[in-house]
Amino acid sequence: MKLRYTAAWVGLTAAAIVATSACGSEGAKSAAETADKAATDAVDKADTIMAALTRATDRTEELGSAEVRTTTDLGTGEPIAMDGTYSWGDGYALDVEMDTEAAQMQELTDSPTVRTLFVDGAYYYDIDPQPAGPLQGKEWMKIDGTAVFGEEGAAAFNGAGGGGSPADSMKGLKYASDVDDLGEETVNGKPTTHYRAVLDQNDMGKFKEALGGEDSLLNSGVGDGTITMEIWVGPKDLPVRLKQEFGTMTVTMDFDKFGATKKIVAPPADQTGDLTDEVKAQQQG
Repeated sequence: MKLRYTAAWVGLTAAAIVATSACGSEGAKSAAETADKAATDAVDKADTIMAALTRATDRTEELGSAEVRTTTDLGTGEPIAMDGTYSWGDGYALDVEMDTEAAQMQELTDSPTVRTLFVDGAYYYDIDPQPAGPLQGKEWMKIDGTAVFGEEGAAAFNGAGGGGSPADSMKGLKYASDVDDLGEETVNGKPTTHYRAVLDQNDMGKFKEALGGEDSLLNSGVGDGTITMEIWVGPKDLPVRLKQEFGTMTVTMDFDKFGATKKIVAPPADQTGDLTDEVKAQQQG
């Protein structure tokens, strides 16, 4: 269903994020020495990687907001683009434009893009006033986060410290069971170091409820229980690109500017129609 499809993907910005070695055999003593050195090298490499990722996480959290270009691919062959502001300095919020046709919202607006907000735990979509129903004469459609992620998932994303921002996603890096340095690359014209991390169900922490709770719309075969995250860290220890894979879903975020973004506020209540109950009913059906 259209509303279920839209609600399922639009708020997904959460994911969470050491090295392996082998030794040869040249006799018992030599093999032991080689194994010790390989283990030490692996630990040193892992420590270096985690130190770099910790710096990037801390810097991202400190700046509190960013202008971001996001592409979400649900595995349907029609990626959905979202461009705009993400804010996490005072609660998680976003203000983006997304492609109307890719989001399957053509029946709700004639505009080629839909302005989408997430603020105070709810999503708002800028639509054309409808002739009847809960959206009659309304400029905005509201869907509460509980209809997207379930009660536990919404609490995880919108609780103390948030849970859906890039900074919160990056905090999971330290829990990853598999992380590696893939070398230097140029991304969006900037020199970066490319890292990749993998989290299984045991590594996800609070995101496990947000992404796979029993009452979550995402608990419908989208994921396989593993999250893969790739991050390209550029100048000033800031991410240039963040790529997250959850089953058939891939979310890629390109950061254009950090900090000093506009405050995101909810639309006026008298201009908003609430479809939370309808979305929940679709989910149950």
